[in-house]
Amino acid sequence: MNAAAETVDIANEDRLRADLYNYLGLILSGPPDQFLLDQTAGLSGDESELGKAISGLSRVAKACKPKKVESEFNALFIGLGRGELLPYASYYLTGFLNEKPLAVLRNDMAARRITRAQNVYEPEDNIASLMEMMAGMIVGRFGAPASLEDQKTFFNKHIGPWAGHFYSDLEAAKNSVLYASVGSVGKVFMDIEREAFRMTAG
Repeated sequence: MNAAAETVDIANEDRLRADLYNYLGLILSGPPDQFLLDQTAGLSGDESELGKAISGLSRVAKACKPKKVESEFNALFIGLGRGELLPYASYYLTGFLNEKPLAVLRNDMAARRITRAQNVYEPEDNIASLMEMMAGMIVGRFGAPASLEDQKTFFNKHIGPWAGHFYSDLEAAKNSVLYASVGSVGKVFMDIEREAFRMTAG
Protein backbone atom coordinates (compact mmCIF):
# COMPACT_ATOMS: atom_id res chain seq x y z
CA MET A 1 0.00 0.00 0.00
CA ASN A 2 2.71 2.41 1.07
CA ALA A 3 4.97 1.69 -1.90
CA ALA A 4 2.11 2.26 -4.35
CA ALA A 5 1.27 5.58 -2.73
CA GLU A 6 4.91 6.67 -3.06
CA THR A 7 5.08 5.64 -6.70
CA VAL A 8 2.19 7.95 -7.61
CA ASP A 9 4.19 10.98 -6.44
CA ILE A 10 6.88 10.58 -9.11
CA ALA A 11 6.87 13.40 -11.64
CA ASN A 12 6.12 12.42 -15.22
CA GLU A 13 9.56 13.63 -16.32
CA ASP A 14 11.21 11.35 -13.75
CA ARG A 15 9.09 8.42 -14.84
CA LEU A 16 10.26 8.98 -18.43
CA ARG A 17 13.88 9.14 -17.26
CA ALA A 18 13.40 5.88 -15.35
CA ASP A 19 11.78 4.28 -18.44
CA LEU A 20 14.80 5.16 -20.57
CA TYR A 21 17.24 3.90 -17.94
CA ASN A 22 15.21 0.69 -17.71
CA TYR A 23 15.14 0.29 -21.48
CA LEU A 24 18.93 0.73 -21.75
CA GLY A 25 19.43 -1.74 -18.91
CA LEU A 26 17.19 -4.27 -20.62
CA ILE A 27 18.69 -4.06 -24.11
CA LEU A 28 22.25 -4.13 -22.73
CA SER A 29 21.63 -7.10 -20.43
CA GLY A 30 21.09 -9.59 -23.26
CA PRO A 31 20.09 -9.82 -26.91
CA PRO A 32 16.56 -8.51 -27.47
CA ASP A 33 13.78 -10.90 -28.47
CA GLN A 34 11.22 -10.08 -31.18
CA PHE A 35 8.93 -8.43 -28.62
CA LEU A 36 11.63 -5.97 -27.47
CA LEU A 37 12.66 -5.32 -31.09
CA ASP A 38 9.02 -4.56 -31.95
CA GLN A 39 8.77 -2.23 -28.93
CA THR A 40 11.98 -0.52 -30.03
CA ALA A 41 10.69 -0.17 -33.59
CA GLY A 42 7.57 1.49 -32.16
CA LEU A 43 9.50 4.25 -30.36
CA SER A 44 9.20 7.76 -31.72
CA GLY A 45 11.23 10.83 -30.90
CA ASP A 46 10.80 14.59 -31.27
CA GLU A 47 13.21 17.08 -32.86
CA SER A 48 15.53 17.24 -29.85
CA GLU A 49 18.93 15.55 -30.04
CA LEU A 50 17.66 12.70 -27.86
CA GLY A 51 14.46 12.48 -29.90
CA LYS A 52 16.43 12.17 -33.14
CA ALA A 53 18.64 9.45 -31.63
CA ILE A 54 15.53 7.53 -30.50
CA SER A 55 13.96 7.86 -33.98
CA GLY A 56 17.19 6.54 -35.50
CA LEU A 57 17.16 3.56 -33.14
CA SER A 58 13.53 2.86 -34.04
CA ARG A 59 14.34 2.86 -37.79
CA VAL A 60 17.23 0.41 -37.35
CA ALA A 61 15.16 -1.87 -35.08
CA LYS A 62 12.48 -2.18 -37.79
CA ALA A 63 15.07 -3.84 -40.06
CA CYS A 64 16.52 -6.18 -37.40
CA LYS A 65 15.85 -9.84 -36.74
CA PRO A 66 16.51 -11.48 -33.34
CA LYS A 67 19.04 -13.99 -34.71
CA LYS A 68 21.17 -11.27 -36.31
CA VAL A 69 21.02 -9.08 -33.22
CA GLU A 70 22.03 -12.03 -31.04
CA SER A 71 25.17 -12.49 -33.18
CA GLU A 72 25.85 -8.76 -32.87
CA PHE A 73 25.40 -8.83 -29.09
CA ASN A 74 27.73 -11.82 -28.75
CA ALA A 75 30.42 -10.22 -30.92
CA LEU A 76 30.23 -7.00 -28.91
CA PHE A 77 30.02 -8.32 -25.37
CA ILE A 78 30.86 -12.03 -25.26
CA GLY A 79 33.13 -13.07 -28.14
CA LEU A 80 35.71 -15.84 -27.98
CA GLY A 81 37.37 -15.15 -24.67
CA ARG A 82 35.97 -11.61 -24.61
CA GLY A 83 33.82 -9.37 -26.77
CA GLU A 84 34.81 -6.20 -28.56
CA LEU A 85 33.76 -4.10 -25.55
CA LEU A 86 34.02 -4.67 -21.79
CA PRO A 87 31.02 -2.78 -20.39
CA TYR A 88 32.25 -2.45 -16.78
CA ALA A 89 33.02 0.63 -14.70
CA SER A 90 36.18 -1.01 -13.29
CA TYR A 91 37.56 -1.65 -16.75
CA TYR A 92 36.80 1.83 -18.05
CA LEU A 93 38.15 3.58 -14.97
CA THR A 94 41.18 1.41 -14.13
CA GLY A 95 41.86 -0.79 -17.17
CA PHE A 96 41.12 -3.94 -15.16
CA LEU A 97 38.00 -5.89 -14.15
CA ASN A 98 36.82 -6.29 -10.53
CA GLU A 99 38.79 -3.31 -9.26
CA LYS A 100 38.11 -0.59 -6.69
CA PRO A 101 35.10 0.96 -8.52
CA LEU A 102 33.28 -2.37 -8.07
CA ALA A 103 34.07 -2.48 -4.33
CA VAL A 104 32.87 1.11 -3.90
CA LEU A 105 29.67 0.30 -5.81
CA ARG A 106 29.00 -2.77 -3.65
CA ASN A 107 29.29 -0.63 -0.51
CA ASP A 108 26.86 1.91 -1.94
CA MET A 109 24.47 -0.84 -3.00
CA ALA A 110 24.52 -2.31 0.51
CA ALA A 111 23.84 1.12 2.01
CA ARG A 112 20.81 1.47 -0.29
CA ARG A 113 19.67 -2.15 0.21
CA ILE A 114 20.16 -2.91 -3.48
CA THR A 115 20.94 -6.58 -4.02
CA ARG A 116 22.06 -8.45 -7.11
CA ALA A 117 19.37 -10.55 -8.81
CA GLN A 118 19.65 -14.28 -8.03
CA ASN A 119 20.33 -15.40 -11.60
CA VAL A 120 22.88 -12.69 -12.49
CA TYR A 121 26.55 -13.61 -12.28
CA GLU A 122 28.07 -10.55 -13.94
CA PRO A 123 29.97 -8.08 -11.73
CA GLU A 124 27.53 -5.41 -10.53
CA ASP A 125 29.45 -2.57 -12.19
CA ASN A 126 28.33 -3.57 -15.69
CA ILE A 127 26.45 -0.91 -17.65
CA ALA A 128 23.13 -2.81 -17.76
CA SER A 129 23.00 -3.22 -13.97
CA LEU A 130 23.89 0.42 -13.36
CA MET A 131 21.15 1.60 -15.73
CA GLU A 132 18.65 -0.64 -13.89
CA MET A 133 19.82 0.62 -10.48
CA MET A 134 19.37 4.21 -11.56
CA ALA A 135 15.85 3.48 -12.83
CA GLY A 136 15.03 1.69 -9.58
CA MET A 137 16.27 4.60 -7.46
CA ILE A 138 14.16 7.11 -9.43
CA VAL A 139 10.89 5.17 -9.04
CA GLY A 140 11.54 3.80 -5.55
CA ARG A 141 12.13 0.14 -6.32
CA PHE A 142 14.56 -0.07 -3.38
CA GLY A 143 12.41 1.76 -0.82
CA ALA A 144 11.34 5.38 -1.14
CA PRO A 145 12.24 7.10 -4.43
CA ALA A 146 15.74 8.57 -4.15
CA SER A 147 16.00 12.35 -3.83
CA LEU A 148 17.52 14.23 -6.74
CA GLU A 149 20.57 14.83 -4.55
CA ASP A 150 20.98 11.10 -3.92
CA GLN A 151 20.50 10.31 -7.62
CA LYS A 152 23.13 12.93 -8.45
CA THR A 153 25.61 11.42 -5.97
CA PHE A 154 25.11 7.91 -7.36
CA PHE A 155 25.30 9.08 -10.98
CA ASN A 156 28.43 11.20 -10.46
CA LYS A 157 30.18 8.39 -8.61
CA HIS A 158 29.26 5.29 -10.62
CA ILE A 159 27.90 6.32 -14.04
CA GLY A 160 29.00 9.83 -15.04
CA PRO A 161 32.76 9.15 -15.12
CA TRP A 162 32.56 6.43 -17.78
CA ALA A 163 29.12 5.66 -19.24
CA GLY A 164 29.27 8.40 -21.91
CA HIS A 165 32.63 6.99 -22.97
CA PHE A 166 31.21 3.48 -23.17
CA TYR A 167 28.22 4.62 -25.25
CA SER A 168 30.58 6.45 -27.66
CA ASP A 169 32.61 3.25 -28.02
CA LEU A 170 29.40 1.28 -28.58
CA GLU A 171 28.32 3.75 -31.27
CA ALA A 172 31.65 3.31 -33.09
CA ALA A 173 32.25 -0.42 -32.50
CA LYS A 174 32.91 -2.38 -35.67
CA ASN A 175 30.33 -5.05 -34.75
CA SER A 176 27.64 -2.48 -33.89
CA VAL A 177 24.53 -2.18 -36.05
CA LEU A 178 21.47 -1.98 -33.79
CA TYR A 179 23.79 -1.29 -30.86
CA ALA A 180 25.40 1.68 -32.64
CA SER A 181 21.97 3.35 -32.37
CA VAL A 182 21.63 2.22 -28.74
CA GLY A 183 25.03 3.88 -28.19
CA SER A 184 23.78 7.12 -29.76
CA VAL A 185 20.74 7.21 -27.47
CA GLY A 186 22.81 6.35 -24.39
CA LYS A 187 25.46 8.97 -25.16
CA VAL A 188 22.96 11.81 -25.60
CA PHE A 189 20.97 10.70 -22.53
CA MET A 190 24.12 10.62 -20.36
CA ASP A 191 24.99 14.16 -21.50
CA ILE A 192 21.49 15.37 -20.60
CA GLU A 193 21.63 13.69 -17.18
CA ARG A 194 25.12 15.02 -16.42
CA GLU A 195 24.07 18.56 -17.32
CA ALA A 196 20.81 18.32 -15.35
CA PHE A 197 22.65 17.07 -12.25
CA ARG A 198 25.31 19.78 -12.69
CA MET A 199 22.55 22.38 -12.45
CA THR A 200 21.09 20.74 -9.33
CA ALA A 201 22.03 22.49 -6.12
CA GLY A 202 24.44 20.78 -3.76
